[in-house]
Amino acid sequence: MSFTAGALLHQESLTVADLFEELGDWGRVRERVRDNNLLRMRTPSASKRIFKEVTGRLRQLTPAQLALLRTGNRQEQNHLLWLAICKRYRFIYDFAVEVVREKFLRLDFLSYDAYDVFFNDKAEWHPEVEGVAESTRKKLRQVVFKMMREANLLTQDNQIVPAMPTPREIKVIVADSPSYLLAFPISPAEVQEWLP
Repeated sequence: MSFTAGALLHQESLTVADLFEELGDWGRVRERVRDNNLLRMRTPSASKRIFKEVTGRLRQLTPAQLALLRTGNRQEQNHLLWLAICKRYRFIYDFAVEVVREKFLRLDFLSYDAYDVFFNDKAEWHPEVEGVAESTRKKLRQVVFKMMREANLLTQDNQIVPAMPTPREIKVIVADSPSYLLAFPISPAEVQEWLP
């Protein structure tokens, strides 16, 4: 439940991924980012918070996924950043699979109410979710929807946009785990077609 530090963080993620490719060490990347304010934050504490969030996500990606994030087109980058978020936060992965995917398959739009129902269902089984304040719940919902919009998986009026992953995206996702394909709005037929 700690994903309110930013939304997709596209540019920040690319900056850090490129530096990691150059330096090969997360500690050295942190120092370079801090010393040169490479994330362009107003305060050192904001930079530290965003860096922590970005690296927490990027560390979820396999070397092949990180390489494609650095060299891919904007769509591939957006999808890989969404994948990193889903891998980092089980709550968001479950939301993507259980709600977004189901709404997509039924050709339904994604409502805030659907998110709220999902959140309340999770709260029944997870005390850490139940204890989240109402204001934080709304902020979390706002951030999840913003992430999806920035990843081009959701329109401004909450219509779900079908993901159209490229062959190289599919390759690096399936090599990691085919179950991660379910985090994207794609048809079951496409999923089956892409499985080894």
